[in-house]
Amino acid sequence: MTKTRVLFACTHNSARSQMAEAMLRDLGGDRFEVFSAGTEATGIRPEAATVMEEIGASLAGQRSKTIDEFRGQSMDYFITVCDGAREVCPFLPGSKAHHHWDIDDPSAFDGTGDERLQAFRRTRDEIRDRIQAFIAEAAAP
Repeated sequence: MTKTRVLFACTHNSARSQMAEAMLRDLGGDRFEVFSAGTEATGIRPEAATVMEEIGASLAGQRSKTIDEFRGQSMDYFITVCDGAREVCPFLPGSKAHHHWDIDDPSAFDGTGDERLQAFRRTRDEIRDRIQAFIAEAAAP
C-alpha cells in the first residue's frame, strides 16, 4: 500500500506544523507519511509538546526543519498552516495538492503560563478538527 505523503508548513516549524505532523501521524495511522517544516527553523515550543502529550500524541523524535529539506521530494499534499508560510512558499514543486489553513499562532499569545497553555490547547483542538476532516477527505474516492 502506498502511503499518502503530507508536508505541513508554517513560519518557524515550532508549534502549529509540529502539532499537525504529530496529530496526523497519531490519527491517520499507517495511511500517511507525514512531515513538517518552516520557512525557518527555530526549535519546538515546549508548550506544544505539553499540550500534545495531554491527548497522548507525542512530538518525541520530531525536530524543527526548513522547507528546503523537502524541495525536490514528491508530496501528495502540501498544507500551509499560517499566512506567513503561504506568502513565502505558496506551493511546493512536486506536490499534487495544496491546502491552506490559517491557524492563529499560539506562540504569539502574551499572558501567564496557564493562559499560554490555554492558547496552545485551542490551537491543538483546531488542528485536531482540521486533521479529522482532512483524513475523511483524503479517504474519499
